[in-house]
Amino acid sequence: MQTASTNICERMGRSQELSEFQRGTVIGCHLCNKSIHEISLLLNIPQSPVSGIITKWKQLETTATQPRSGNPHKMTEQGQRMLKHTVCRSRQLSAESIAKDLQTLCGLQISTPTVHRELHKMGFHGQAAASKPYITKFNAKHRMQWRKARHHW
Repeated sequence: MQTASTNICERMGRSQELSEFQRGTVIGCHLCNKSIHEISLLLNIPQSPVSGIITKWKQLETTATQPRSGNPHKMTEQGQRMLKHTVCRSRQLSAESIAKDLQTLCGLQISTPTVHRELHKMGFHGQAAASKPYITKFNAKHRMQWRKARHHW
């Protein structure tokens, strides 16, 4: 039989972040004088995140996630809508021409690789058009004769 505290945490994956409730539960267990190992077993969370949460709480007196380093995204939600609208309007445009269009229309300074990456996220994947042979009048006439000759196959 499982206790209520083991149900709050499923097995944590590598890239998952603990919820505010889970971090609060870790601090609550720490305040009840439980060891990191005991908290880890009780909540089914690896020991390193438990240790990190307790350390952060001791230093900053908060368990909230802090801002991370890195550049903010260039594409806002409005920019993504404009990009989707531009692509849906004419699907033949290249990523380079779309980037230029967005620059003139909404003033977004965005590079061609950024446009390409955002389009992939939206599900637009560039593919070369299938080559179709040009059918001349001579070929069309011969195809029709072939079809008529083999009509009763």
